[in-house]
Amino acid sequence: MTNNDIFRRIRYTFDLKDNTIVDIFALAEVPVTQPQVTAWLKKDEDDAFVTMKNRELAAFLNGFISFKRGKREGPQPAPESQLNNNMVFQKLRIALNMKAEDILEVFEQVGLPLSAHELSAFFRKPSHKNYRECKDQMLRNFLMGIQLQLRPNDKG
Repeated sequence: MTNNDIFRRIRYTFDLKDNTIVDIFALAEVPVTQPQVTAWLKKDEDDAFVTMKNRELAAFLNGFISFKRGKREGPQPAPESQLNNNMVFQKLRIALNMKAEDILEVFEQVGLPLSAHELSAFFRKPSHKNYRECKDQMLRNFLMGIQLQLRPNDKG
Protein backbone atom coordinates (compact mmCIF):
# COMPACT_ATOMS: atom_id res chain seq x y z
CA MET A 1 0.00 0.00 0.00
CA THR A 2 1.24 3.48 -0.74
CA ASN A 3 1.27 6.22 1.88
CA ASN A 4 -1.49 7.96 -0.09
CA ASP A 5 -3.66 4.79 0.01
CA ILE A 6 -3.27 4.53 3.78
CA PHE A 7 -3.98 8.24 4.20
CA ARG A 8 -7.12 8.08 2.00
CA ARG A 9 -8.46 5.02 3.83
CA ILE A 10 -7.97 6.60 7.26
CA ARG A 11 -9.62 9.81 6.08
CA TYR A 12 -12.62 7.92 4.69
CA THR A 13 -12.98 5.53 7.64
CA PHE A 14 -12.97 8.30 10.24
CA ASP A 15 -14.86 10.77 7.99
CA LEU A 16 -12.15 13.42 8.42
CA LYS A 17 -12.66 16.73 6.65
CA ASP A 18 -9.69 18.51 5.05
CA ASN A 19 -9.61 21.24 7.72
CA THR A 20 -9.64 18.54 10.45
CA ILE A 21 -6.66 16.89 8.75
CA VAL A 22 -4.79 20.22 8.78
CA ASP A 23 -5.56 20.40 12.54
CA ILE A 24 -4.28 16.83 13.03
CA PHE A 25 -0.96 17.75 11.39
CA ALA A 26 -0.84 20.82 13.68
CA LEU A 27 -1.13 18.51 16.71
CA ALA A 28 2.09 16.85 15.50
CA GLU A 29 3.58 20.35 15.12
CA VAL A 30 3.90 19.93 11.34
CA PRO A 31 2.25 22.73 9.38
CA VAL A 32 0.43 21.73 6.18
CA THR A 33 -2.02 23.58 3.99
CA GLN A 34 -5.42 22.53 2.75
CA PRO A 35 -4.18 22.42 -0.90
CA GLN A 36 -1.42 19.99 0.20
CA VAL A 37 -4.02 17.73 1.83
CA THR A 38 -6.20 17.89 -1.29
CA ALA A 39 -3.23 16.96 -3.52
CA TRP A 40 -2.43 13.90 -1.34
CA LEU A 41 -6.06 12.76 -1.57
CA LYS A 42 -6.28 12.96 -5.37
CA LYS A 43 -6.40 9.79 -7.46
CA ASP A 44 -2.98 8.60 -8.63
CA GLU A 45 -3.78 9.39 -12.27
CA ASP A 46 -4.80 12.98 -11.51
CA ASP A 47 -2.33 15.66 -12.69
CA ALA A 48 -2.63 17.43 -9.31
CA PHE A 49 -1.76 14.23 -7.37
CA VAL A 50 1.23 14.51 -5.01
CA THR A 51 2.95 11.48 -3.48
CA MET A 52 2.90 11.56 0.31
CA LYS A 53 6.36 11.05 1.82
CA ASN A 54 7.04 8.76 4.79
CA ARG A 55 7.75 11.73 7.06
CA GLU A 56 4.39 13.31 6.13
CA LEU A 57 2.41 10.13 6.81
CA ALA A 58 4.31 9.61 10.08
CA ALA A 59 3.49 13.20 11.11
CA PHE A 60 -0.18 12.61 10.28
CA LEU A 61 -0.25 9.38 12.31
CA ASN A 62 1.50 11.06 15.26
CA GLY A 63 -1.07 13.86 15.09
CA PHE A 64 -3.86 11.27 14.77
CA ILE A 65 -2.68 9.69 18.04
CA SER A 66 -2.94 13.11 19.72
CA PHE A 67 -6.30 13.75 18.01
CA LYS A 68 -7.81 10.48 19.29
CA ARG A 69 -6.14 10.25 22.71
CA GLY A 70 -5.20 13.82 23.61
CA LYS A 71 -1.93 15.63 23.18
CA ARG A 72 0.79 14.51 25.55
CA GLU A 73 2.88 16.86 27.66
CA GLY A 74 6.25 18.06 26.45
CA PRO A 75 7.77 17.88 23.01
CA GLN A 76 5.91 15.87 20.40
CA PRO A 77 7.64 12.87 18.83
CA ALA A 78 9.48 13.68 15.62
CA PRO A 79 8.00 12.01 12.53
CA GLU A 80 10.04 9.07 11.28
CA SER A 81 11.69 9.38 7.89
CA GLN A 82 11.49 5.61 7.36
CA LEU A 83 8.07 4.02 7.75
CA ASN A 84 6.83 0.47 7.20
CA ASN A 85 3.48 -1.28 7.59
CA ASN A 86 4.37 -2.52 11.08
CA MET A 87 4.97 1.06 12.24
CA VAL A 88 1.72 2.27 10.62
CA PHE A 89 -0.17 -0.62 12.26
CA GLN A 90 1.40 0.18 15.65
CA LYS A 91 0.54 3.89 15.40
CA LEU A 92 -3.08 3.08 14.47
CA ARG A 93 -3.31 0.62 17.37
CA ILE A 94 -2.09 3.32 19.76
CA ALA A 95 -4.37 6.01 18.30
CA LEU A 96 -7.42 3.75 18.57
CA ASN A 97 -6.37 2.49 22.01
CA MET A 98 -6.87 -1.10 20.89
CA LYS A 99 -5.98 -4.16 22.91
CA ALA A 100 -5.00 -7.44 21.24
CA GLU A 101 -8.56 -8.79 21.63
CA ASP A 102 -9.97 -5.73 19.82
CA ILE A 103 -7.58 -6.17 16.90
CA LEU A 104 -8.25 -9.92 16.68
CA GLU A 105 -11.97 -9.11 16.53
CA VAL A 106 -11.34 -6.70 13.64
CA PHE A 107 -9.49 -9.41 11.69
CA GLU A 108 -12.24 -11.93 12.52
CA GLN A 109 -14.81 -9.51 11.09
CA VAL A 110 -13.03 -9.44 7.71
CA GLY A 111 -12.69 -13.23 7.65
CA LEU A 112 -9.00 -13.36 8.52
CA PRO A 113 -8.72 -14.98 11.95
CA LEU A 114 -5.33 -14.59 13.64
CA SER A 115 -3.93 -16.01 16.86
CA ALA A 116 -2.67 -13.71 19.59
CA HIS A 117 0.86 -14.98 18.87
CA GLU A 118 0.60 -14.11 15.17
CA LEU A 119 -0.65 -10.64 16.07
CA SER A 120 2.04 -9.93 18.67
CA ALA A 121 4.72 -10.75 16.08
CA PHE A 122 3.77 -7.57 14.19
CA PHE A 123 4.50 -5.39 17.22
CA ARG A 124 7.90 -6.82 18.12
CA LYS A 125 11.22 -5.17 17.39
CA PRO A 126 12.61 -6.15 13.95
CA SER A 127 15.62 -7.73 15.67
CA HIS A 128 13.39 -10.11 17.69
CA LYS A 129 13.42 -13.70 16.43
CA ASN A 130 9.59 -13.82 16.30
CA TYR A 131 9.19 -10.49 14.49
CA ARG A 132 6.94 -10.70 11.43
CA GLU A 133 6.66 -8.17 8.64
CA CYS A 134 3.16 -6.75 8.21
CA LYS A 135 2.33 -7.24 4.54
CA ASP A 136 0.09 -4.85 2.60
CA GLN A 137 -2.80 -7.31 2.68
CA MET A 138 -2.76 -7.48 6.50
CA LEU A 139 -2.75 -3.70 6.85
CA ARG A 140 -5.47 -3.39 4.17
CA ASN A 141 -7.63 -5.96 6.01
CA PHE A 142 -7.11 -4.18 9.32
CA LEU A 143 -8.17 -0.85 7.82
CA MET A 144 -11.16 -2.53 6.14
CA GLY A 145 -12.20 -4.11 9.46
CA ILE A 146 -12.03 -0.74 11.23
CA GLN A 147 -14.08 0.77 8.41
CA LEU A 148 -16.70 -2.02 8.76
CA GLN A 149 -16.94 -1.28 12.50
CA LEU A 150 -17.26 2.49 12.10
CA ARG A 151 -19.19 2.64 8.81
CA PRO A 152 -21.09 -0.67 8.62
CA ASN A 153 -23.41 0.53 5.82
CA ASP A 154 -20.60 1.75 3.56
CA LYS A 155 -18.79 -0.69 1.34
CA GLY A 156 -16.41 1.98 -0.12
